[in-house]
Amino acid sequence: MSSPARGISWEEHADLVVVGGGVAGLTAARTASLRGLTVLTVSKGGATDTATQYAQGGIAVVGDAVTDSVDSHVADTCEAGVGLCDEDAVRSIVAGGRDAVAALTDLGAVFDRGRDGAVSRTREGGHSTRRIIHAGGDATGAEVQRALGAAGLPVLFDSCAVRVLTDARGVTGVLVDSPRGLGVVHTPAVLLATGGLGQLYACSTNPPGATADGVALALDAGAAVADLEFVQFHPTVLFTPGGLGRRPLISEAVRGEGAILVDANGESVTAGVHPRGDLAPRDVVSRAIASRLRELGHDHVYLDARHLSGFAQRFPTVTASCLEAGIDPREQLIPVAPAAHYSCGGVVTDVDGRTAVPGLYAAGEVARTGLHGANRLASNSLLEGLVVGERVGAAGVERAGLRVEATDPERRARPSAPRELVQQLMTANASVVRDGTGLEAVAAALAGATRTVPEGETALEDAALTLTASALVLAAAARTESRGCHTRSDYPQTSDEWRRSTHVRLRDGELELLEPQLTGVL
Repeated sequence: MSSPARGISWEEHADLVVVGGGVAGLTAARTASLRGLTVLTVSKGGATDTATQYAQGGIAVVGDAVTDSVDSHVADTCEAGVGLCDEDAVRSIVAGGRDAVAALTDLGAVFDRGRDGAVSRTREGGHSTRRIIHAGGDATGAEVQRALGAAGLPVLFDSCAVRVLTDARGVTGVLVDSPRGLGVVHTPAVLLATGGLGQLYACSTNPPGATADGVALALDAGAAVADLEFVQFHPTVLFTPGGLGRRPLISEAVRGEGAILVDANGESVTAGVHPRGDLAPRDVVSRAIASRLRELGHDHVYLDARHLSGFAQRFPTVTASCLEAGIDPREQLIPVAPAAHYSCGGVVTDVDGRTAVPGLYAAGEVARTGLHGANRLASNSLLEGLVVGERVGAAGVERAGLRVEATDPERRARPSAPRELVQQLMTANASVVRDGTGLEAVAAALAGATRTVPEGETALEDAALTLTASALVLAAAARTESRGCHTRSDYPQTSDEWRRSTHVRLRDGELELLEPQLTGVL
């Protein structure tokens, strides 16, 4: 802009703007900075208000060549993804794991080691071997966040990205609502690393800021999203009567170390359901729990970890959460139930984070690279954030020479329903098990949302949740089968016809499904 537009209080310039401060965003920012780019990060909260901070389990990365291999990790990932993983993308990201973890270790990240001095590895659901490295017992995400946050790069805290600005050449800037007022950052490249959409539901493991901001920003900028219907519900989240909002998860590694899922009668929940029992893929375990709860008319089951020695030392975070709720896991059963945990779909990208909009990138949970397919394999998320985050930071160089000037820095009217209504509708009708009638009810209710110009963080989040919920139920209603995390009680079988992704975009303010023949392209 040659002169500040009406309502614009400040302007800045950067080679790359990163929206979000978790593993993917911080990795990209550091990588781009080392390549000489001027990087600015925009973060809604503080330095640790991210999903990364809460990640307990660890990082899935191939270790001992005698007991593990890239081929084995790829096979486990594709099996969990139930036919919708892009195998080339899976191999590319999995193969990059060792180097990504080595770079993180060089930054000072400290991973747990055994008595022999080697990095400790555990096993989680869907994995055929022990390949999960961890830190602080069950505080891996916090250690990753600490190591990456030490880079000390510029960050606008307590600031929201309102719009990604574009012209015929692609990205030109970002409209930002900050403590200094409404401003514009002129930039040829924007990375969306905003995390997930767990706040679509009444109970989630996600932090309060996981309000699908990146999905809404990408759709508004012209990018497509895919596989949004595949929301992974973590099967073992600490249950407390009346508990809403972010709930502590009981890491899958607890079952990896031998804890057992039982119902109120002491009977196994997963016996006969899957060959791997309690270590089956998460969608299988969540469905088994949901089925048992319906059968018994109960609202939770239990995790029996009383026989595990050294529980408090191995799982200090889980122990603290349980003790705070009045439960001693060393002597009592842990009450658990499924809760929204991870979005397997998101903004469509390649393995370097590029979207179809030049200069717009996405990485981490907000992105859909093809790694997760219809169901994420446990602990592949931090792996993806590290690998793809670094690649985006390197790819940002390709736009650094462009001189752009953002225009049209205006807020746009968006449909917005009250958050409590969205959460109520989604929890009741688009949770672990769905059906066509319920999905139609959500779509009809959200179709009547009032269009407003959102101002302030809460209003922006509510608008993002409304748009994303509408996109999710559009895709879920179209997918007339059950696959991975998407279970339709009215279509219980998996169909070969639906061995493809559902892509959604925003055209002239209306969401639409892309034609099937277009689903293989960005």
